[in-house]
Amino acid sequence: MERVERASARGAAEQGSVVAVADEPKTRRRSTKAEQRAETIEQMLDEAEYLFSKHGLHGVTLKDVAKRVGVHHTLLNYYFEDKKSLFDAVFARRAVVTSERRMQALDDYEKAAAGKPTVEGALHAFLDTDLDLYIHGGEGWKNYGALGALVANTPEWGADLMDSHFDPVVLRLIDLLKKALPDCAERDIFWGYHFVTGALMVTLARTGRIDKLSGGVCKSEDFEAIKARMASFMAAGFLQICKPA
Repeated sequence: MERVERASARGAAEQGSVVAVADEPKTRRRSTKAEQRAETIEQMLDEAEYLFSKHGLHGVTLKDVAKRVGVHHTLLNYYFEDKKSLFDAVFARRAVVTSERRMQALDDYEKAAAGKPTVEGALHAFLDTDLDLYIHGGEGWKNYGALGALVANTPEWGADLMDSHFDPVVLRLIDLLKKALPDCAERDIFWGYHFVTGALMVTLARTGRIDKLSGGVCKSEDFEAIKARMASFMAAGFLQICKPA
């Protein structure tokens, strides 16, 4: 599993630059065996991510993943102890990217706010940074978003994953919101976050329901439109529930 973790970390580092770095022409050269192994593992993670985002942990087998990759399933067993270890590697690969980007955005915003953060400013740092990955990161990131929505709504096996990967950045946001709303009851801050993350998970699931309800006026794939509205909408909700009784 140490080899898998190294490869996943390599993939995460590459994913982290997806928004900022354009494709550049590369000089052809022979890949080393280590690079070939890393590429094979990344392909396994990509295809597993796609399948898990559609069918969840229990709706996918290692043979399903191997079929999409085009290898024998015993090769997956060589790199991953079992299906759960593959699933955990898939989830962790991009979780570290989105968490680190949002943490940095929140730190940068707090410095820029110079002791006077606003609810909307904090939410923009938290939400927009994440949405940018789904806007610019390609289909792989959108698959990961759908997988995250599935994990977040599966308490039996998903809650621990969400806790371990995302609690630090969520609590960082909560800390900023408390500073922006010093007179707001703590419980209302947490309820406000609960509503924010619920809306974000529905967004990432891309169910297509809003497409049908709106007759095509709105589309669940339109992350740009969501980014333009979500932080402002949620900020108004925080301000409303935090008003004195």
